[in-house]
Amino acid sequence: MTTRDDDQALRLAREELDELRARVDCRAVLEAGGWELDAPESTRAAAKYRGGAGRVVIVTHEGKGWFDPLNDRRGDALALAQYVWGGNLGHARKALRPLAGIVPKLVPMRQGSPVATIEAELVWNGAQQVQQGSQGWRYLIEARGLPVASVERALQMGVLREGIYGTVWARHRGVQGQTTGWEMRGPNFKGFSKGGGKTLFWIGQPATASRVAVTESAIDALSLASIEGWPEGTLYASTGGGYGPETAAALQAMLPPHARLVAATDQGTGGELLAGRLHELATAGGAGFGRLRPNAKDWNAQLLCL
Repeated sequence: MTTRDDDQALRLAREELDELRARVDCRAVLEAGGWELDAPESTRAAAKYRGGAGRVVIVTHEGKGWFDPLNDRRGDALALAQYVWGGNLGHARKALRPLAGIVPKLVPMRQGSPVATIEAELVWNGAQQVQQGSQGWRYLIEARGLPVASVERALQMGVLREGIYGTVWARHRGVQGQTTGWEMRGPNFKGFSKGGGKTLFWIGQPATASRVAVTESAIDALSLASIEGWPEGTLYASTGGGYGPETAAALQAMLPPHARLVAATDQGTGGELLAGRLHELATAGGAGFGRLRPNAKDWNAQLLCL
């Protein structure tokens, strides 16, 4: 007979497994395991890795799936960790925790990737604006509980667009301010623009920011800003659930030594891991560091409780 504590432990374990499946890239697992990318035989859709004599793994689904072409082994990041290092599911969980949100160092390039960046800018500029009464507007105001003033501020900054079925797009930009992709959130959808690169969503003025608060989603960034009342000198940013070299570079570019970097990540293991990496970045750049945790699971959930 299980106790309430046992049930809670099982629930937390299941939540962590789901989080690791969502946040760990199989390519990063293979890199951590010492496998090498076979670049000439790889594409972004199917990256081929070699792990020594006769050991080959093909990574698919943008890093979320894999298979061994020499046998029937396949699965997600948890199965790959067991395949690479052995052990049981508990060992896999321990091995993958440090890899959550890590982008692989080597990713096969798309042909004409500079063109893809230009196309992203064109698609973004041509997308429908969120406007009062639109599906995206109602999603942000009614479903997500964001104040009208916060949504209007984001629209003035040019960081929101609207896709089909009321899906809201939140713009990610690189160091030079170029559009690299966008977070996509709607009543029935959660994802990132296909082929786009997660860098950083932000709203505020980098040149005058003395405080940079980093969340895990654009809606959380807007929620935290609404809770805090948009204090002067604070820039609100989102990693979109990832943290790779491009994200770190974008943060470094807007984080002067006198500024304070605040890790305002979600509750849970993934949030703590990202907070640790943000702490390292702040220390390396000579900036201050602070930690801010929501009482609810994330900042939007906390806003909805107010």
